Parts: sequence; C-alpha cells; structure tokens
Amino acid sequence: MCRVSLSIILFFSLLAYAVPQVNAADFQKGFEASQKGDYAIAIQEWTPLAEQGDINAIYNLGYLYDIIKEVQDYKKAAYWYTKAAEQGHARAQYNLGYMYSEGKGGPKDYKKAFSWYSKAAIQGHANAQYNLGDMYERGEGVTQDYKEASWWYTKAAEQGLAIAQYNLGYLYEKGEGVTQDYEEAIRWYSKAAGQDLVVAFYNLGNINYQGKGTPQDYEQAASLFTEAAQHGHTDSQYNIGVMYNLGQGVQQDDKEAASWFTKAAEQGHADAQNNLALKYYTGEGVRQDFTKAAYWYTKAAEQGIISAQCNLGIMYAKGEGVVQDLIQAYAWFDVSTAKGDEKNKQNRDQAAGVLSPKRLAEAKKLAAQIKQKIKQK
Repeated sequence: MCRVSLSIILFFSLLAYAVPQVNAADFQKGFEASQKGDYAIAIQEWTPLAEQGDINAIYNLGYLYDIIKEVQDYKKAAYWYTKAAEQGHARAQYNLGYMYSEGKGGPKDYKKAFSWYSKAAIQGHANAQYNLGDMYERGEGVTQDYKEASWWYTKAAEQGLAIAQYNLGYLYEKGEGVTQDYEEAIRWYSKAAGQDLVVAFYNLGNINYQGKGTPQDYEQAASLFTEAAQHGHTDSQYNIGVMYNLGQGVQQDDKEAASWFTKAAEQGHADAQNNLALKYYTGEGVRQDFTKAAYWYTKAAEQGIISAQCNLGIMYAKGEGVVQDLIQAYAWFDVSTAKGDEKNKQNRDQAAGVLSPKRLAEAKKLAAQIKQKIKQK
C-alpha cells in the first residue's frame, strides 16, 4: 500500500488575499523577479511587505526559503510559514506540517506536523486531509486509529485526490477502520485508476484475478496488470508474466512471459528473477543460456528464494553456466535447507560427501557468510 506524504505545494499564492494597492505593486515586482529567477530581488521586495503583515509576501517568502536552492534556509522558511499559518493560511499550515513531518531544518516532529495538518485539513485542504489520514493509519504523532484514517481519506478522496481514493479503497478491501466492502474498494480504486494512479490498476487486477466482490475475470485482470506493467509497476510486470506463462486471460506465450519477467527482474523482483532463470535454463521463450540462468538464479537466491538457491547449487555441482565448484554447490544447498526441505538436505549431504574436510570447512564458512548477507537484506 502506498503510504507517502504528499509533496509540498509548489506554487505562489499571488491571489490568495486582497492587498492594498501600493503593496500589490511591490508584491508584483517581487513576483516578476522570482519568475525570472532573481530571488534576491524578490526577497528584497517581499521582506518589507511581510514585516508589515502582507500575507502573500509572508507565505511566498516561506516558499522561497523552503524550496529554492539558491536561497534555501529552512529556519527562515519555518519562521515565515509560521507567521502565515498563524493567520490561518491553509497552504502555509500544510507546508509547515510537511516541514515538521520530514524534519526539514530540524528533527522530525510528528506531533507538530499533525497539529498543522489538522488546521489546514479543517479548512478543506485536500493534501492535509490525506496526510492526516496517513498519520492516523501509521500512528505517527497520534494514536493509531484506522477509523479516523478512513474519515480523513474520505474527505480528501471526495475532493478528487487520487492517492486518498486509493488508500480508502485499500481500507475497504482489508476492512480496516471500515466494514470490509469489496464493492466500495473497487469503486475507490476505480476512481484512482481513472486518474492514472498506477498502483490502483494493480490492486484492481488482483481483485479481478481473485474474484473479490466481483466474478473472477482473468481477462480483465490481465488487462489491468498490463496497464500498470506498461507504466513500470514491478509486481504487475511479474503478474502479467505469470499469466502469459500459464495462459490465464491471455494466449499462452512463453516469449511474452519471459519479456515481462525480464522487466520485473531488472527492477529487482525476486520471483521474476527466479522464473526468468528457469526460462533461460529450459530455453522456453528465450534462447537457452545457462550463463544467464545462473546469473538470474544468483540474483533470486541472494534475495532468499529457496528454489533458486537449490537450482544454483545444482548448476555449480554440474558446472552449468558457471565453473564447476562443489564448495559453492554445498554452500547454496546448505542455504536452501532453511525451511527443512529434505531434498535440499540430501543435495547438501551428497556435496559434503565428495569434499575433503578442509574444503568442507570452507564450504560451511561460505554458507554462513551467504546466510548472513541474505539476513541483512
């Protein structure tokens, strides 16, 4: 599930409040300077206005000091945002909350972030409403409360915020803070997908694949996974690869399966790496290539995929795609016994039987090193 704080509002509040005519002219000079990248002039024009209480100048000074690298100063940003926020400026309240939540200019302070997000959310600021929901869901700065999370997600979702629509759909799917309702989950996921939120296509694909709240529909699932996969969503690339491999909702096609496994594998998806290795080992959908098979089995094995560890051990034992190495073979067989598989234990013991005591000690040391490396990932 996506759990992120939305990025800071990236625009000026030129028309946020009416200002006296003389101030408006000076403010415009600062605005024009900022548009040209002359931030020193903008600050020079806005600072006197801000000191006189001009809300637009106050907010935009905070923005410049917060965002623009040439003049970036988080302490000054927080100072001016606070001035605007205390006058009820919703965007300043939101941005100040974001600074506290991200620790910009100081340590993270979720309680202060929550406080400022709350003030902006009450004024209808959709991003603040979403972030409040996120904080309730995580229990950051407030006691974890899925019901409150769903309430604020709903507020933001009803304003059309795609990530809030997605998270609300997730809560309905899982029954967290709301009564589990797959139809509602589908409704909110669909709204988010309608705004091209990639992960929403993925979750809709899973719902259709599993038949949750809707008849199981492999063709629809394949279509949704493909949409997300084409936008680089790793799990969707893997899933559509599996569907091509099995012929679920699509014509069975080993070449397409291998293609999608490759895309996911290159992004680090362990199961895709394992499946791609098998494709190269068997030559299904790709030219048979033991070297590539060993490469991808290694990638998957290092991420803890037991079948990849076992198969990599076999390749080392036979010298397929790698230089034959019984120490490596023993080590990978031993690593693959983590869940007590008897066949893997037999492979390990057979490898041990042909190793000298010295080499067996080396193999055991290597196995321990591999296990530690995997554990640290």
